[in-house]
Amino acid sequence: MYKILIIEDDSIIAKSLMKHLISWGYEVECAEDFKNVLTQFVSFDPQLVLLDISLPFFNGYHWCTEIRKVSQVPIIFISSASDNMNIVMAINMGGDDFIAKPFDLNVLTSKVQALLRRTYDFTGQSHLLEHKGAILNTSDSTLTFNGKKLELSKNDYKILHILFENKGKTVTRETMMARLWETDHFIDDNTLTVNINRLRKKLTELGLNDLIKTKKGIGYLVN
Repeated sequence: MYKILIIEDDSIIAKSLMKHLISWGYEVECAEDFKNVLTQFVSFDPQLVLLDISLPFFNGYHWCTEIRKVSQVPIIFISSASDNMNIVMAINMGGDDFIAKPFDLNVLTSKVQALLRRTYDFTGQSHLLEHKGAILNTSDSTLTFNGKKLELSKNDYKILHILFENKGKTVTRETMMARLWETDHFIDDNTLTVNINRLRKKLTELGLNDLIKTKKGIGYLVN
C-alpha cells in the first residue's frame, strides 16, 4: 500500500483529498504542524507528497526544498496560483507535477497513479530512518543532518542501518560482524573497530559527534 502525505492548510480540501485517496486504497496522512512539516514527512515516510504553495509559516517551495535534501520522493504541487511563473518555479524547485485548483478528484487520482507507477514499478520504494535529526536514506545510502548530506560507503551504510533499526538497543559486536561480513571466513575483531572509528570521524565532520555510543565489551548503539 502506497503512503501519501497531503500538505494543505485548507482543512476542507485536505479532508476531501484524504477521504478520496483512502477510497482508492492508499494510506494517507495530512500535515498537522506547519512549522515542522519535515518531521512528519520523515516519520510517515510517504511514497508521494501533495503539496500546496500557500501555507502558514513557510510556503510549499520551502518544504519542497527541505524534502529534496533528504528524499527524491515524487511531489505534486496543488495550488490556485497556477500562473506560468508558479508552475515553472514549482518544477524548478523539485516538483514532479502541478495541478491547478479547483481540480477534479478523478483527474488528480490518475496523475497520482501514473506518477507512482513511473517512480516505483522498477526502482522499488524509498525508505527513511531518522534519529535525532539524522536521516538515513536506504534507497541511496546517504545520511543527511542539518541540510548537509554524506555519501556513505557500503560498510558505513550497513553499520548505520543496523544501529538505526535497533535504536536504543545495544547491538553486539558479533551481530554486527555477522551482518557486515556475511562469510564463514574469520574476520579480525579489530576490523569492526577500525570501521566504526572511520565512520565516527565522518559523522563528526557532519556535526554528529556522539551518534554512535560504545557499550564496553558488548557492542554499539544509538539512543
